[in-house]
Amino acid sequence: MVDMDDDDLLAALGVETAPLKTASRTPREERIIAGFEDILRFHQTHGRAPQHGEGRDIFERLYAVRLDQLRKLPEAPALLAALDGPGLLSGAAAATTADIDALDEDALLAELGIGEKTADPSDITVLRHVRSTAEKRAAEEIADRTPCADFDQFKPLFEQVERELKSDVRKTLRFGRDTSIASGNYFLVGGLLAYVAEVGEAIKAPNGESDARLRVIYANGTESNLLRRSLQRALYKDDTGRRLTDTDMGPLFGDAPAPEDIESGTIYVLRSLSGHPFVAEHRELIHKIGVTGGKVETRIAGASKDATYLLADVEVVATYTLHNLNRIKLENIFHRLFSAAQIDLTLEDRFGQSVKPREWFLVPLHVIDEAVERIRDGSITEVVYDPKTARLV
Repeated sequence: MVDMDDDDLLAALGVETAPLKTASRTPREERIIAGFEDILRFHQTHGRAPQHGEGRDIFERLYAVRLDQLRKLPEAPALLAALDGPGLLSGAAAATTADIDALDEDALLAELGIGEKTADPSDITVLRHVRSTAEKRAAEEIADRTPCADFDQFKPLFEQVERELKSDVRKTLRFGRDTSIASGNYFLVGGLLAYVAEVGEAIKAPNGESDARLRVIYANGTESNLLRRSLQRALYKDDTGRRLTDTDMGPLFGDAPAPEDIESGTIYVLRSLSGHPFVAEHRELIHKIGVTGGKVETRIAGASKDATYLLADVEVVATYTLHNLNRIKLENIFHRLFSAAQIDLTLEDRFGQSVKPREWFLVPLHVIDEAVERIRDGSITEVVYDPKTARLV
C-alpha cells in the first residue's frame, strides 16, 4: 500500500481541508463582544435598552451597568460598530437614571438588586440568602478587631475622655456635618468609644477618591485597621454615631489680652502641713495647684483657718512665673489634666460644717514641673495624666 500523509488521505476520502483561521481578536475584545451580544438579545426581546431602577430584575440592571461601561470604552464604537444596529452605544436614551461613577459600592449593589427585600420570592433572577458586600464588610470590620496589645497606653485616654464628657469639657455631635477623620479624634460608634490612634498614608479608593488605613482603638480593649471611608460609613449608618468635640480651652498666651487675663501671674504649688492621717501618709505626693496675680505669701495667709487649705498651714514647694495668661483657663487645664488624681477628702470647718476642698491632687512634683513646661510649649493638650503610672502619657 502506498504511504500517504494526512492531507493525501483526507483528499482520497473526499474531505476538503481549509487552513485554520488565525485568531484576529484579543481575549479582551472577545469579552467585550460577548458582553454586548447579551445586551443586544435583551434589546431584541424587550424592544429597548436595559435600564436602571429598583423595579427591574437583576439581569437588566447588570446589562444597564455593562452598557454604561461600554459607552466609556474608547475602542468600543469601532469594535462593535457592525453589531450595533440599534445604536445602543450612541443612544442618549439609553438615558441612565444613575451616574455609575458617582455610586459607591452600596449604591451600585442596590442598582444590581442585591439584597433587595421586596422582590417576588418566585423570581429566580433575584439573589436570595446571599449577604451583600456591605453586610460582609460590616461583619469583617467587627471580625477584624483584635486585642490591643498596648491598651495600657490608651486606657487612661478613655478614662479621661469619659470624665470630660461628664463634666461637659467635651460634647458629642451627630456625625455628618463634619466628616473629617484625623489622628487624635474620638467617636462613638456601635455603642463603643473609639480613638483614632494613627492615620496611614493616603491611598486611592476604587472610585478614585482618597482613602487611608486607620488604627482605631476601642474602649473595650480591641483595635481595628479599617479604612477611613469604612469608619465614615459606619458612623453615617449608626443612629447613635457621634463625634466628640476637642477640649478647646482657648489660647493661654497671646498678644491681645482678654478680660480675665493678668499681665503677670504665678502658678504656685503647695504642700499641706495638716495632721490628717491621709494627708500625713501621702504628704510628699499631695499638692495644691493654684494661680494668682499677686504675691503667693499674701494668698496663703491665714491658711490654717481656711478649708481651702485643709485648715492647716502650707509650704510653697514650687512657683512658676508666666506672662499674659488667662487664670481661669489655666486652672481649668490643671483640673482637667489631674482630675483622675483629685483627692476625695471631707473636713469639718471651724463652724462644724463638712467641706470638700478642691484643687488638691495626688501628683508627684516632677509631673507638675513637666505639665508647666508643656503649657509653655503648647503641648499640654496632647497628654493626660495616668494615676497608675504617675506620669503624663
